[in-house]
Amino acid sequence: MLTGRQRLLRTAAGGLVFAGAALFIALALTALLAFDGSGSDRPLFDAYVWRILRFTLWQAGLSTLLSVALALPLALALARQADFAGRIWIIRLMAVPMGLPVLIGALGLIGVWGRAGMLNSGLSLIGGAEPLGIYGLSGILIAHVFFNLPLAARLMLASLEQLPPEYWRLSAGLGMSGLSIFRFVEWPAIRRPLAGIAGLVFMLCATSFTLVLVLGGGPAATTLEVAIYQSLRFDFDPQRAIALALLQIAVTASILSLMALLPKSGNDGTFTGRRAKRFDGAGVTPRIWDGTIIGVAIVFLGLPLASIVMAGLAADLGRLLTAPVFWKAAWTSVWIAGLAALLCLMAAVAIIEARAALADPRRPDIAARGFSMALASLSSLVLLVPPVIIGTGWFLLLRPFGNLPSFAPFLVVLINALMALPFAMRVLSPAFESHRQRTAKLAANLGVNGLARLRLIDLPLLAAPMATAFSFAMALSLGDLGAVALFGSQDLVTLPWLVYSRLGSYRTADADGLALILACLCLALTVAGTAGRSHKKDNRSGTR
Repeated sequence: MLTGRQRLLRTAAGGLVFAGAALFIALALTALLAFDGSGSDRPLFDAYVWRILRFTLWQAGLSTLLSVALALPLALALARQADFAGRIWIIRLMAVPMGLPVLIGALGLIGVWGRAGMLNSGLSLIGGAEPLGIYGLSGILIAHVFFNLPLAARLMLASLEQLPPEYWRLSAGLGMSGLSIFRFVEWPAIRRPLAGIAGLVFMLCATSFTLVLVLGGGPAATTLEVAIYQSLRFDFDPQRAIALALLQIAVTASILSLMALLPKSGNDGTFTGRRAKRFDGAGVTPRIWDGTIIGVAIVFLGLPLASIVMAGLAADLGRLLTAPVFWKAAWTSVWIAGLAALLCLMAAVAIIEARAALADPRRPDIAARGFSMALASLSSLVLLVPPVIIGTGWFLLLRPFGNLPSFAPFLVVLINALMALPFAMRVLSPAFESHRQRTAKLAANLGVNGLARLRLIDLPLLAAPMATAFSFAMALSLGDLGAVALFGSQDLVTLPWLVYSRLGSYRTADADGLALILACLCLALTVAGTAGRSHKKDNRSGTR
């Protein structure tokens, strides 16, 4: 039990974070709604705006269909072949696109599917006349499948791994065929989280910015977020940007509302570590079929990663690493990402502790329950208003004051911190709840509280998940292009903006080298954040 003073302080800290985040977003939305566009004769929602909306929903629907449909056989194959050399590395390979900056992944896909890429070079050797195209709708679909197929497959595989081993022994004893096993065992396990998985992928594709910006190829293949950016950055058409922003908010609100009605998956994509013996994958035909599917997935995911490494190593890394613009961009990226990650971590801890304080009384009143729900909904509020819309609002809000570049770095920090908040909450909430259940009563009985509890109990046990949340938030901010896209200039150059500017000026060799450096930094942060947790998990499993 917390004292009244402790409960008050923790609730106040959570309320301060909630008020600050809500005010930051509300001011951006107010600037959008209050902008005076009376000087333009064009209607707010013209044919161009509706065409952009149709394409946004169309590409998101196709991307979701392809990602989920291709992830299903991959998850089934990995579940059937539960014990073969290298399986864990394949699962780890599937996690790499999720931790890779989107801009870097796009460059890797260009290296494989572009006009001078691996596939077109191979086709030209065998007499292929018509080169494959990566720009336009086809490129957007390929890129979305590259990033979302591993996510969907991991979530499906986690659901299959949670099935009791008795199911497989019973199915083997009954002599069930592969089709019957899929119908009565595998499909029921996948069907429940399938709608939620599809909704998550659709949300990610509908709000995609960097992939469409790089691979869209022109006005015919532009989504709402990219059109907002182009309206302000190139056309300086605030009225059109406002119309697009309002539509984007309506789309994301509709998707989030539908996702709230969908059944939850019951897992977060982590694996139990339990290898149930499967008897249906032991034959020659299942092994060939599953091996083919897994092999194709390895090639599809591995070739762009290999292209990033090879193209990056072929660049003049020595010249790039000694260029003053690189060190300026690197320093800017690191301090923005570090500050954003720190703010994100502090906000996440404050929200979690505030919700725990509100739930501490045996019978919290209606106001406490309502405030706790408001704190929990902050992550959804962040997802509701994408970074480019927040940036657009603050761009319009600060433009009358002039000297916008002086405000830009701090706006990027705040936007990146908000965008990383849902991921930090996902990592920290289970860890804090488990820690509270194990130590709260014992610490109270021993009279350990305040700084003594923080030093002796909380920090030693919570340092690992906090480091994970910090590293993920920093890696996300370090590789993000969305927040800095509106404000990037000679005075504000980050590594992703430097890569994009080199790519836009057709200095692809420099872009490849910088992309490899940025990818190594982000993956190093991700590995560093999970190293402590993996080490502790190995130690616990070794003591059993």
